Amino acid sequence: MTLKLGLILGYSGPELKIPLATVKLAERLGYDAVFTAEAYGSDAITPLAWIAAQTDRIRLGTAVIQLAGRTPAMAAMQIGTLDALAPGRAICGIGVSGPQIVEGWYGQPWGRPYWRIRDYVTIMRKIFRREGPVSHDGREISLPYTGEGALGIGKPLQSILHMNPDIPIWLGTGTETNVRLTAEIADGWIPLNFVPGSLESYRTHIEEGFARAGGGKSWGDFEIRPMVSVVVTDDIRSALQMPKPNVALYVGGMGHKDKNFHKDMMVRRGYGEAAERIQELYLSGRKAEAAEAVPDEYIDEGGLVGPRQRIRERFADWAESGATGLTVWASSDEGIELLAELAREQT
Repeated sequence: MTLKLGLILGYSGPELKIPLATVKLAERLGYDAVFTAEAYGSDAITPLAWIAAQTDRIRLGTAVIQLAGRTPAMAAMQIGTLDALAPGRAICGIGVSGPQIVEGWYGQPWGRPYWRIRDYVTIMRKIFRREGPVSHDGREISLPYTGEGALGIGKPLQSILHMNPDIPIWLGTGTETNVRLTAEIADGWIPLNFVPGSLESYRTHIEEGFARAGGGKSWGDFEIRPMVSVVVTDDIRSALQMPKPNVALYVGGMGHKDKNFHKDMMVRRGYGEAAERIQELYLSGRKAEAAEAVPDEYIDEGGLVGPRQRIRERFADWAESGATGLTVWASSDEGIELLAELAREQT
């Protein structure tokens, strides 16, 4: 199997800057997809429409849109519109984010994420397929809405736009329960904190999800696309320091002290003591110290850092990790080109 490559652009800083030349380079090199993201600044879908107009083949994915930011109907409308502009190129990656953003930024209840994800994806698929006016009696989301404040006159509707019924939906999940759900209802998985060797701890849950899906769903029907950073350099020590402030932000501050999925994933990878220390420092305002507390080994395991030969040797572990593709963040065009070369060698 050829290992597919994607390019991750992420979300904006204070200014929105889309590296179109880099995207076009990735497309020329055979990268399968380009992915955007959103936090609480730029959205993930608008940049993809702009990229679609200036590229020809590369698929256009979200990694991820935040579930609380849109109703499932609006998510289906936006992704369906993107796919109509660039037929067959849209990938809808969805994640729940965390309760601080869900309730603090979007003003939505955290609710029960498992059921919210299930309802959300079910409604989107009904909209894509246009088999009739959409109604859904879910545990977290229902159409028409009949809850508090409803007038009681809502009616099921059918999309005016005839959408691609098979737009792929990928889920960004990490807990065992939600990974099982992902294997059951989604076309792909964007795993949190995936490194070579991670898949074995999820294999049983994924296969249980396939069994629940019915219809003979199997590994061949399912994309697994972890993210990996690539830095080509002779100064490994310095390169390993670069991602640490961002790791500290997520592990220490992207969530409540008692509910932070990024911290949980760090613990799962065997770095429990470091995770506790990072969170303690970050929440006390000592952000630089929190970054310093991120172990070099943790960064090194999750990336491809060093001279070309070191990256070449370590790439083999990623190619054999069970992933169907890698979503690449690269510090330079050289890294993007090197990964394309290594992926071709795996063919």
